[in-house]
Amino acid sequence: MALVPYEEGGGWAARQLHSPSATFHFASRTIRLQQDWRRLGVAAVVWDAAVVLCAYLEMEGIDLRDRSVIELGAGTGLLGIVVTLLGTKEPAGVRALYSTCCSRVLLSPVGARVTITDRAAALEFLESNVQANLPPELRPRAVVKELTWGKDLDNFPPGAFDFVLGADIVYLEETFAELLQTLEHLCSERTVILLSCRIRYERDLKFLKMLRDRFSVSEVHYDSSQDVHIYRAQRGSHKDDF
Repeated sequence: MALVPYEEGGGWAARQLHSPSATFHFASRTIRLQQDWRRLGVAAVVWDAAVVLCAYLEMEGIDLRDRSVIELGAGTGLLGIVVTLLGTKEPAGVRALYSTCCSRVLLSPVGARVTITDRAAALEFLESNVQANLPPELRPRAVVKELTWGKDLDNFPPGAFDFVLGADIVYLEETFAELLQTLEHLCSERTVILLSCRIRYERDLKFLKMLRDRFSVSEVHYDSSQDVHIYRAQRGSHKDDF
């Protein structure tokens, strides 16, 4: 997530963003996150798109056990924390990611392996939220790591992730090419990308067009109360069931 310190404003929404903390309930746990708008801007507050994607993963029963997951532009860490917690649970009506024409294969029920990334300036803040909200036995499952899109991608194995997640990371047009380059590096044919976003500007639609030029893209969920869309993308026409 870009680090853009905004000036303080009025209104309820602004007060929520400027609050020093935010509390959520996912995966049968209470998650309390620190926020720091004044120091880190948009990277240090929880946006609706992250909450909607967390709820989608939990309510849809996406099977994250034994999956390798990376979050881009993690900000406060809410999504990565929830994925780590959900990755230890067997969802109701388990959905396996991998299938064959004759059978569906369930992998060993161990926890998800989660890489939670953002730019260097946000890492200390991000790490503190992750450590504070994961039980000790799960902390080794979640690794906080620097990732500036388009840079030092060799620090991440190409095509090694089952899921690539991002919440409200599509808003700065000057980052679109680097974000697409990063997605292409991280994804194999089997990788599922889930991007949660509010379409605020014409440029956001431009990014979706750029994404469709490289991946097969579909909208899988729309939260009308928050005006948040969730898009799923995979390479080419390849499309696994969750």
